[in-house]
Amino acid sequence: MAALNLAPIKGIPLQGTQLLDFIVTNLEDIKAKNIVTLDVTKLSPMADKLVICSGTSSRHCRSIANSLLVAAKKAGIPPLGIEGLKEGGWVLLDMNEIVVHVMDDESREFYNLEQLWSGNSKHING
Repeated sequence: MAALNLAPIKGIPLQGTQLLDFIVTNLEDIKAKNIVTLDVTKLSPMADKLVICSGTSSRHCRSIANSLLVAAKKAGIPPLGIEGLKEGGWVLLDMNEIVVHVMDDESREFYNLEQLWSGNSKHING
């Protein structure tokens, strides 16, 4: 199978499916758990997709978010905003059309974003 080319064209940042693939691939590489994508295009004017994943601890959540942040900046896709990186229990990365939530198990269970947004979800891994 041919390798997936996720490098942006010079001067043109990744968008849509390419951006989503870039995010999910990076989350899988750092061993994020239970990656879920939600299509919220009809529910929110702020984002087209939500990506929700879990880390095994606050430290792992921070590591996942930092890894994605570094990879995104290297690819010329700086996030519009970052929240919760210092605490680590729930880190939010605003990647423009995709918002990434990295949560510890306790926060994820308590806030239950999948049910809150209950759009078309796609589980990537278990």
